[in-house]
Amino acid sequence: MRIGELAARTGVSVRSVRYYEEQGLVSSTRSPSGQRHYTEHEVARVRFIQRLYEAGLSSRTIAEVLPCVNAPSQENSDAALERLAQEHARLSHHIEELVRTRDSLEELMAAGRAHRDALVRESAAA
Repeated sequence: MRIGELAARTGVSVRSVRYYEEQGLVSSTRSPSGQRHYTEHEVARVRFIQRLYEAGLSSRTIAEVLPCVNAPSQENSDAALERLAQEHARLSHHIEELVRTRDSLEELMAAGRAHRDALVRESAAA
């Protein structure tokens, strides 16, 4: 199938398919005229890659975990699971930082409201 059909069947843009290929995440063969051709296997692969992107993984991380799909083995599965655990920890830490930042912002907003309310009271008393 050509790139447009792969894109349509997987719900991604043609540009995304080209990017995946540039990153080594999918592969194609070329016709004599240079057109990319993909197999049915690439449909499932692009869908899987999309799931990994939706989980917040970068293309670099995806490339690191794909060996467990390309060459299934306990070693590759263990390596992929370890890499995913690292990403999970990184995201959890980032979430904790965001929660702290949000809490600080809420405190600033509360102080701002209190200050505004005091100004309103002073203005009404005058």
